[in-house]
Amino acid sequence: MAKIKVMIVDDQFISRQLFEMYMKTSEKYETVYSVESAAFADTFVLKHSIDLVLMDILMADGSNGLEAAVRIKKNCPDVKIIAVTSMPETSWLKRARQIGIESFWYKEASKETLLEVMDRTMAGESVYPDSPPPVRLGLATGAELTERELEVLRIMTTGVSNAAIAKKLNISESTVKNHIHHMLEKTGCESRTALAIQARVSGIVISTE
Repeated sequence: MAKIKVMIVDDQFISRQLFEMYMKTSEKYETVYSVESAAFADTFVLKHSIDLVLMDILMADGSNGLEAAVRIKKNCPDVKIIAVTSMPETSWLKRARQIGIESFWYKEASKETLLEVMDRTMAGESVYPDSPPPVRLGLATGAELTERELEVLRIMTTGVSNAAIAKKLNISESTVKNHIHHMLEKTGCESRTALAIQARVSGIVISTE
């Protein structure tokens, strides 16, 4: 029986080594390519026979696994993709579903092992967690912030002004200030800057712009 051909896309050397070890211990899978950037992942898939891609999302070189997945799904819709990440960015689950990524696996927090998710994905299932891993932001958890507050916070971590946030989200500057005020109350952070720093460190929101 032919093995399922897997491509690993992850900028972390240790993760790639671990995933490759999983493939070597499995009778079902074999690693065809293992690369550290998503920049040319779609090109590899086009040129070679790949059945499954293990796709990290945010790479050190700035390439984005979700964007690469869009290109792969456009050109090779039958290739299955599992998004893998250690970052709890709240928007990625929804975005991955929109793209058509079959499954989503958190490296340190998922209940299932990666091989279990791979087996279920190749059997035709879509395996997604109910929510990102719980993350504390000061006195609050990520779940206590509204979707709009998280949108404001995501842009705020880039260091832009309230006016720039308002323009980006097409809302008033006073509304932005209200959202920030509510987040400061919920988290107990002393300032806008402290809130933005904690958000970036925790990975609860990650701007890719």
